[in-house]
Amino acid sequence: MNKLLLETDRSRLEVLPDRGGIITSWSVEGQEILYLDKERLANPQLSVRGGVPILFPICGNLPDDTYTHNGKQYTLKQHGFARDLPWEPVTQEKASLTLVLNSNEQTRAVYPFDFKVAFTYQLEDNSLEIRQQYTNLSSEPMPFSMGFHPYFLALDKNQLQLEIPSQKYQAKNSKEIHSFDGKFDFNTEEIDVAFGQLSGTSTSVTDTNRQMKLTIDYDQVFSTLVFWTVKGKDFYCLEPWSAPRNALNTGENLTVVQPKGELLTSIRLSAIFS
Repeated sequence: MNKLLLETDRSRLEVLPDRGGIITSWSVEGQEILYLDKERLANPQLSVRGGVPILFPICGNLPDDTYTHNGKQYTLKQHGFARDLPWEPVTQEKASLTLVLNSNEQTRAVYPFDFKVAFTYQLEDNSLEIRQQYTNLSSEPMPFSMGFHPYFLALDKNQLQLEIPSQKYQAKNSKEIHSFDGKFDFNTEEIDVAFGQLSGTSTSVTDTNRQMKLTIDYDQVFSTLVFWTVKGKDFYCLEPWSAPRNALNTGENLTVVQPKGELLTSIRLSAIFS
């Protein structure tokens, strides 16, 4: 597998263009920030659990994996196809890398639009910026949602202190809204919740076990934060999404780019060790 490396004096990044353009490792001050299941990574039939998978053109899942556009039904699996397809590296410098994903016959069969998506991964001190450009090459408006599914390494999740700009969340497969006091019960088998109505564009987790504070800054287009973890696994996911699940059917917070138009946006991950 073709692995590309970026490095600065303080940080290091590994990217696999052929495996969905995924970041598989990000270290700051010699400390690994991300979790990676290497067995799943080695199996191209499985989705990667770890690193920073890219979500496009949907975040989450659709009921029965289907949606309707212009009276025609399409099948699109969870989180879309960007994380499964090869991306093309177009420019690389010591601390910067740009990858491109273009529409093709395979994508048009499940998502009937022509597009170009370009990501630039940029290392700077203790931060990683991911700049994104979504271009609609179709002759009709292009609806989509986009996001990221970063897996952060945490050896003791009970030592996590969460600062999320929302006091309410909705669990997956539930319409009930729960209040959030900043804590989860990590003895639960699985936690899969979405925070909407965000009051800010920054979220952070302090891992007192690692003496590290992780911060995610994101543009306002990212309207949802999803928190996911599984008992017995050394990771948690804190995911910026532009729209909630099923937005391609409901239209909720759906991004629509006009023909020949584009959307520019970014997120920034920062890790500080005390």
